[in-house]
Amino acid sequence: MHFKDILARLHDGRHLQVADWQMNAGEFWAITGTNGSGKTVLSLLAAERVVLSKGTADNLPVNVSYVSLEAQAEQIETERKEDESDLNDSADKGTLIRDFLAPVEDVEAWVEKLGIRHLLDSGFRALSTGESRKVLLINALRERPDLLVLDEPLEGLDQTSRAALSEALDQLQAEGQAILWVANRLDELPSWISHVAFMHDAQLLYQGTKEDVLAQPELQGLMHFDRPLPDFPPAPRERLQLEDGDPLVGMKNVSISYDGRELFSELNWRVEPGVHWAIQGPNGCGKTSLLQLITGDNPQCYRNDLKLFGIQRGSGETIWDIKKHIGLVSASLQWEYRATTNVLSTVISGLYDSIGLYQSTGDDDKVLALQWLDIIGLRDKANKSLQHLSYGEQRLVLIARALIKQPPLLILDEPCQGLDDPSRMLVLAFINRLAEQKEITLLYVTHHPTEIPDVIDHRLLFTAADGRSTIEVTGV
Repeated sequence: MHFKDILARLHDGRHLQVADWQMNAGEFWAITGTNGSGKTVLSLLAAERVVLSKGTADNLPVNVSYVSLEAQAEQIETERKEDESDLNDSADKGTLIRDFLAPVEDVEAWVEKLGIRHLLDSGFRALSTGESRKVLLINALRERPDLLVLDEPLEGLDQTSRAALSEALDQLQAEGQAILWVANRLDELPSWISHVAFMHDAQLLYQGTKEDVLAQPELQGLMHFDRPLPDFPPAPRERLQLEDGDPLVGMKNVSISYDGRELFSELNWRVEPGVHWAIQGPNGCGKTSLLQLITGDNPQCYRNDLKLFGIQRGSGETIWDIKKHIGLVSASLQWEYRATTNVLSTVISGLYDSIGLYQSTGDDDKVLALQWLDIIGLRDKANKSLQHLSYGEQRLVLIARALIKQPPLLILDEPCQGLDDPSRMLVLAFINRLAEQKEITLLYVTHHPTEIPDVIDHRLLFTAADGRSTIEVTGV
């Protein structure tokens, strides 16, 4: 493939610029760079999914399979649009995985490698983030395309799945499958990557062999977070006051089941103020379902014994009585945040626990939101549409949205998903500071154990077998 004098308009109004870039047979390229730099758009050139304002693209592959966080969000949105639950007066599962991957016989090996056989009769909408990612990966791999474009393929996968997918991709590469890898995490580049294209501010800044490009001093500077962490603005509301002995979260003999299948049962768990928890476990074990009991986004919260922020669930409280005490960052929130809104309004909406902003706000709210945008380095995009930002930039905005009210309970479900190295270092610095101060209590979900701050010494560990999870509480 050969791209010359490329100019293509990006969603945020900038133009992608590529003077000359050529990928030859036998070369295995990775595209990396900073958040919002144009990595994903550059990879889309190969699939002819970008309209060129100028330039030429020659010798493009005929059959391209593409996997990305953005494509995953698009599929989930398609499933939602086709939801007929209201018409049928019953829950619509969505496309069955068996049908989505049909004929399953063609992908048997991948079904086994990524451990999704127990999901074949589940609906796509019922899958966890990691499970749906596995399904889309298998669907893309089935046809051995001329070019396989993998945009952050390991994001959202548990450790076992990452290892299995990496091994399988190593084998595909050895067999001659052409692969273009798009990466935020430099430490996850496969050993067989031979060449790297480095993007910054919508320009192809460096290209060449992996060793030469990664040794560039400017690249090292751009991919490293070395500025001091600014002080957080004052909390906009008074701190929650609990009765003596009341936890933030109290669960007694809690269970969750779907379609007659018990996900887990008899969970007894207390989250005390200032005591931080890491929640770990494989894809589909029930981590997100557990968190949705707390946020009120799982209707099974009403048939379980839950006490949140001093309120017994089912005692006449509203969902807003609960949500006002919670800040949330998750992939599902990012996919649900489809409201047409700009970045500033998105951050302000965290004060009102809404998806979008549907009420007038004062100058104090705007000033506070701009302070948080300064902290995450996106103040210059305050008036841009959220949907016109890259996936990683959207994630940073939602982190600011969760932090703006400095809630008693902050739920961080894979907060670093889609972030480049410096943004991830910034977010982890946030998490460390919050954990040390103990004014905000953290529930931190991650598949990367090395990213858990040492001060978080309590663990909720899920293990799964045959579609059912057991939970171990440690550190107490």
